[in-house]
Amino acid sequence: MDSRDWEDLHIWDELEAARNWWAGRVEGESSGSVSSPSEPEKVAVMSLEEREGRDLHYKRAKVQSGAGNSKYVGSWSKNSTNLIPASNGHYEVIQGSSASVNTSEMFCPINLLNNLGVQHSIDYGDEMEDAGDEMEHLEVRMDLTDDLLHMVFSFLGHTDLFRAAMVCRQWHAASAHEDFWRCLNFENRNISVERFVDMCRRYPNATEVNVTGCFAMHSLVMEAVSSLRNLETLTLGRGQLGDTFFHALTDCNLLRTLNVTDATLGNGVQEILITHDRLHHLQLIKCRVMRISVKCPQLETLSLKRSNMAQVQLNCPPLHDLDIGSCHKLSDVAIRSAAISCPQLESLDMSNCSCVSDETLREIAFTCANLRILNASYCPSISLESVRLPMLTVLKLDYCDGITSASMSAISRSYMLEVLELDNCSLLTSVSLDLPHLKHIRLRHCRKFADLNLRTPMLSSIMVCNCPALHRINLTSNSLQKLALQKQESLATLALQCQSLQEVDLTDCESLTDSICEVFSDGGGCPMLKSLILDNCESLMNARFCSTSLVSLSLAGCRAVTTLELTCPYLQKVCLDGCDHLERASFYPVGLRSLNLGICPKLSTLVIESPEMDILELKGCGVLSEAIINCPHLTSLDASFCSQLKDECLSKTATSCPLIETLILMSCPLIGNDGLRSLCLLPRLTTLDLSYTFLIELLPVFESCLQLKVLRLQACKYLGNSSLEPLYKQGALPMLRELDLSYCSIFQFAIEELLACCTHLTHVNLNGCVNMHDLDWASPRGGSPDMFQFDSSHVSTERPAKRLLEVLNCVGCPNIRKVLIPPSAQCLHLTSLNLSLSSNLKEVDIACPNLCSLNLSNCCSLEILKLDCPRLTSLFLQSCNIDEETLEAAISRCTGLETLDVRYCPKLLSVSVASLRTLCLSLKRIFSCPQQA
Repeated sequence: MDSRDWEDLHIWDELEAARNWWAGRVEGESSGSVSSPSEPEKVAVMSLEEREGRDLHYKRAKVQSGAGNSKYVGSWSKNSTNLIPASNGHYEVIQGSSASVNTSEMFCPINLLNNLGVQHSIDYGDEMEDAGDEMEHLEVRMDLTDDLLHMVFSFLGHTDLFRAAMVCRQWHAASAHEDFWRCLNFENRNISVERFVDMCRRYPNATEVNVTGCFAMHSLVMEAVSSLRNLETLTLGRGQLGDTFFHALTDCNLLRTLNVTDATLGNGVQEILITHDRLHHLQLIKCRVMRISVKCPQLETLSLKRSNMAQVQLNCPPLHDLDIGSCHKLSDVAIRSAAISCPQLESLDMSNCSCVSDETLREIAFTCANLRILNASYCPSISLESVRLPMLTVLKLDYCDGITSASMSAISRSYMLEVLELDNCSLLTSVSLDLPHLKHIRLRHCRKFADLNLRTPMLSSIMVCNCPALHRINLTSNSLQKLALQKQESLATLALQCQSLQEVDLTDCESLTDSICEVFSDGGGCPMLKSLILDNCESLMNARFCSTSLVSLSLAGCRAVTTLELTCPYLQKVCLDGCDHLERASFYPVGLRSLNLGICPKLSTLVIESPEMDILELKGCGVLSEAIINCPHLTSLDASFCSQLKDECLSKTATSCPLIETLILMSCPLIGNDGLRSLCLLPRLTTLDLSYTFLIELLPVFESCLQLKVLRLQACKYLGNSSLEPLYKQGALPMLRELDLSYCSIFQFAIEELLACCTHLTHVNLNGCVNMHDLDWASPRGGSPDMFQFDSSHVSTERPAKRLLEVLNCVGCPNIRKVLIPPSAQCLHLTSLNLSLSSNLKEVDIACPNLCSLNLSNCCSLEILKLDCPRLTSLFLQSCNIDEETLEAAISRCTGLETLDVRYCPKLLSVSVASLRTLCLSLKRIFSCPQQA
């Protein structure tokens, strides 16, 4: 029983008071005469009798359905009388005013009913009738029979049983059932001898007692031994046990287990004799005694761990488990004598017994033929010379300085060995074992260990770490599935014959060379390999893998790799982070669905064949000049900044990858008309990025990409005005929705015609267009009539009445002075307009019913602002030159405005934030300088 079950030991007093009260009630009922109580006591008893009578009448508790998760709180009417258990174990009477009592502490079993999914309300008598009439239709009844209570109480600890005993007579009787008090756990509790005696009398059939750390431990345990005749397990410690205790043990006939921890044994006598005919398990851990003699004909396990006796005598023929670990005062002869006196011994722990010799091990091996588990760790004198333990299955030799490579011959004779531990064997240089049953081996911190050779078909776990001299490993196993050899800096040779191996981690094995690739390729001994990690293997230069099982490969940090060849048809994941010297890469074939080679800036030659690949990123491969890409399911190709990529490569890619939908050729200056004409082979192409190229015309794009929806032409400075004429004259690219002409050199009239005629555009970016002037959509052509003079006879006079434009960005256009968008412009879909950094912009007059965001930040010349935008939610005017009157007039017609930024506006330093909120009630956030009130 957990020691926490005995928290709040004052519960003993409460239980005792409850028992006395119930005893008085029963006696009074049986005799028919009870002493006359005082008036308050009469009230208390009557109230309790009413409740008891109700319990006996129904023999059940009301269970409230649909009561939520609320705890039970009993409520009484103003004239009711209430009996409440007090902390001192008695009962208090509350009469008169209404009261509310939280019974979560008193009725702990109710919480268990909650856990069982029952929501409840316990009936305490007529007092609950008035408050519960309206809930009557929600109540159901559940019989709390003795069997049901017994089942519920079986889940409770002793503390909760104490509290349950104070609920009613039925619960009191149920909680006292001896089934719940088989184990009396008083560990670390200050229980008196009188109370302990009382408990032993009440529960004479208890089978387990724990008095560890109790005051007067000897007296308590003597009482337990003498009065509890069914005692089977006795646990004690942290005190002194006199000689009489060990003599009295013989009277405890059913005792099976005795545990003594951190105790002083005897009253100064030299030898303690422990004798018992039926004892099976004995623990004397960290005990202080000179000599121990154990005579138990049925004893099976004995632990003397960390005890300081100098001699031990055992007469326990069936003993099969002996632990004498850390018994530093036991001599080599004493250990030998104790062990060989137990011929049936199967497990022996003599760790930290520094005096143990090989001679003792030889005697034990000769006498204990069934020994299967041996822990001889921290025994520096043993070397296993001439020691034969053929039945051994577990051998632990950690920190044994005498273990060397010569000791392996003795270990190899243990044919049944399954577990071998050799941590911190400082003189061990090599391990060569052929053990058919070995499953687990551990070699850690062996500073001279250099060679590992294992032929173990059953090996399933191997741990080798912090062996700085290890340079060669040869493993043969049919069961090993995972191999981790991280940070073995000297490991240069690895040979594996592991038919079931699936995961290998060789991170930071800096000495591994190209030969490692053969080990993990087909025919290399790992036919089931799925995951291979070779991160930071800096001696690896040419990585060539041919595997039909490999699924995941990581070469992160392999900076010396220049050539990568992967023939892995089921490879789904590859990591090449940090392979910044990779020059040639071949993925032929692979099962990759995505690949990012943009982290390989020196890549010049690329071959990819991947039937399942969807996404390929070559962004930043600036020297890539030859690329053969055969990915029939490829949908996205990013070749940004591939400055050496030519038309021929683009044509071949378009032929072999017909499903491409997104093609990014930003900063590919060698791509010309021939390459663009090949885009006709991509019928699903919807996004094309030709930014920062040297294109002069776009006719091949208009002819080849009929389904294009997004066209980005940022900084294409060689495009002339005529290059865009097919868009607004001939209706080219009818599916186009997004057009980016930022930082281009086209003139005002071309921009005006695009905005006026291409009404199907939804997103237009004109950032940094220095030739763009006024944006005046009130004029017949959609622009200022006297800004440029040009022949417009070719322009169609029939234009759609409504524009689909949603987003217009004109950031940093220095020559814009006026923006006029009247209702007649029919910009019904425009939701976002960004004119920030337009330093010469002076006048803005916008009437857009659906505009949500307007950014005029850093328009330092802005003086006139007129807005009729009822759905505008965000207005940014940072560093603008408008005055308070203009601002108030502008936002007065923006009834949905929520965010306003007027920071660093020189004419608005004294503007009142409160007045702005009063003017526009929808404002939630106003960003202003500290000096703005």
